[in-house]
Amino acid sequence: MKIVVQVRLLPTPNEALALTATLRAANAGANLASALSFEKGITSRNDLQKLVYGRLKGEFGLGAQTAVRTVKKVVDAYATLRANLRAGRLGPQGSKRRAKATSKPVTFREDAAQPFDDRILSWQHDTGTVSIWTVAGRLKGMRFIGSPDQIKTLAEFRKGETDLICRDGKWFLIAVCEVPAEPLNTAPVDWIGVDRGIVNLATTSDGTNYSGRRLSRYRRWQARKKAELQAKRTRSANRRLKRRAKREARHAAHINHKISKECVAVAKRTGRGVALEELRGIRDRVRPCRDQRAPLSSWPFHQLDRYIAYKAERVGVPVIWVDAAYTSQRCPRCGHTAKTNRPARDQFRCRRCGLAGPADIVAGVNVRNRARSAWVLVNGPASQGTCTPPL
Repeated sequence: MKIVVQVRLLPTPNEALALTATLRAANAGANLASALSFEKGITSRNDLQKLVYGRLKGEFGLGAQTAVRTVKKVVDAYATLRANLRAGRLGPQGSKRRAKATSKPVTFREDAAQPFDDRILSWQHDTGTVSIWTVAGRLKGMRFIGSPDQIKTLAEFRKGETDLICRDGKWFLIAVCEVPAEPLNTAPVDWIGVDRGIVNLATTSDGTNYSGRRLSRYRRWQARKKAELQAKRTRSANRRLKRRAKREARHAAHINHKISKECVAVAKRTGRGVALEELRGIRDRVRPCRDQRAPLSSWPFHQLDRYIAYKAERVGVPVIWVDAAYTSQRCPRCGHTAKTNRPARDQFRCRRCGLAGPADIVAGVNVRNRARSAWVLVNGPASQGTCTPPL
């Protein structure tokens, strides 16, 4: 399976200037190639390269291989645009969003990521340095740092291109690694049902509860600070707003990483699979109260799905998505389904058989029970493998 590893570069001030000039030259060249591709309707990489290769080298000072990578970046950007149009992610025909995306060429920021291959970027893992081509010449002995696990994965499994990125004045290299996945457990002994929500971020059928109270307090505090900064309407306030938004996104990703890591570890240790609710379109299906609108619209539910999916694939744990309808209103013992089975948000009490307990745990048990029957359908010869998360 493919994963990405990020390490941080530690350039000197002069090396940072050279890296900045390289990104700006490459992205200026990419904008030229994109404009010509859009104007002439060129989608072939070879045809576009013949048209702009000389200009990228002469006008922007790019090396031969950097020019090739720049053309490839432009072609990939248009391929992604066409894929999004086919999938309907930019709206239907005639929509303003679709018209805006197709009425002008794709543009690249001056600090957008630039891909490097092994000809223009080499790694020296024994010394913890890289050698990278720039418009000011090749820079050798530039240090990089990362966690021990990341550096070990990078040294053993790196394969393909590496992207150079400048983020908030810091330099990073993001490399693709082809990590061997463990064989899939096609005969799990049972399933761990995971119910996701706002008050409780995740609750498993085993009774493990990942409460979101501390996170809710943190997000309310961030919302108050955001409102204060928005009221100022100054450039410095806007910059601080962007930094706060990135900080909150990193915090949410950290929480989702912790939840997914523990769920997959328990499933691996006990020989079970992980069952999740298919929450595609949840924001359109539910009508939350006023206090829950902002948390529901901003919390990255799909991110937790992706984290669980790739962590499970790496260790051979099967993952399945089941229908989320009425999981919190159905009695797992007698099957009675009714709104009155939930007299309160946190409580479940079946009106027919009297089963009572925490509502989120009951929902997790229902997810687990649905996975037991659904696994038979996805475990046939033509569909063995970890299910992919819904888009």
